[in-house]
Amino acid sequence: MPVIQIATPFNIDIEFEIAAFNKRLLAYLVDFFLLVLYMFSILYLLYGGFKVGEGSGGLVMILLVIPTLFYTTASEVLMNGQTIGKKIFNIKVVSLDGGEPTLGQYLLRWFMRFYEWGFIIFTLFWSNGFTGLLWLIIGGITSIIIIGVSPKSQRLGDIVASTVVVNTKSKLTVDDTIFMNVAQSNYAVKFPEVMRLSDRDINTIKTVINQSAKTNQFDMCNRVAFKVQKVLNVSTDMYAIDFLEKIMEDYNYLSTREYATTTQQ
Repeated sequence: MPVIQIATPFNIDIEFEIAAFNKRLLAYLVDFFLLVLYMFSILYLLYGGFKVGEGSGGLVMILLVIPTLFYTTASEVLMNGQTIGKKIFNIKVVSLDGGEPTLGQYLLRWFMRFYEWGFIIFTLFWSNGFTGLLWLIIGGITSIIIIGVSPKSQRLGDIVASTVVVNTKSKLTVDDTIFMNVAQSNYAVKFPEVMRLSDRDINTIKTVINQSAKTNQFDMCNRVAFKVQKVLNVSTDMYAIDFLEKIMEDYNYLSTREYATTTQQ
């Protein structure tokens, strides 16, 4: 499986497996099928069932056009880089800086899928699914060519937005996020300076810990621990991996307490 090395904010390269083309295609087909199913279900309800869509362009726009156009972007933002199809096939979108893409990156990826809009517009407003499908096929072939010649298997939207689609080893759980279960009673914060780090920094640390545990090689942990100590201006005689895990625990504990305080105000 092709591997890509992504430089993180700590100047450490993290390896990701690039998602295979067949998985991306199957994920796309699942999402496309769901969109078509949604489109024709809503059309039936608006015109064939309750017949409330006749003469009501605004209702059609709200219930049909907007959801179908923004399905991909909304899903990826809410599901951490995944749509339903991507989640089924364990692939996701990540930024080329190693973190989760920003809203702007997601929107750029979406905008460069303009060839899909023709299918929606022609099918809904001109009842010409053939023209829309032809538009979609031409755009799809172009995307396949770009993915094939791109060193990182990126389509045009990924290139413009600086993102890439990678494999995930398992379905996303809380263990794949920056969050950890921290006992609230008698917990002692050792490094309060940790709040100077961002969620993206902590996510990078989590990735480094996971990869070190899988490969049983901790040189990466040592380098990241040294960098974190330098950034936070702290020193410790703890082992690198223990230090990084403590950093994560402190961050989660302080973040949770800060959130609880904010919600109570």
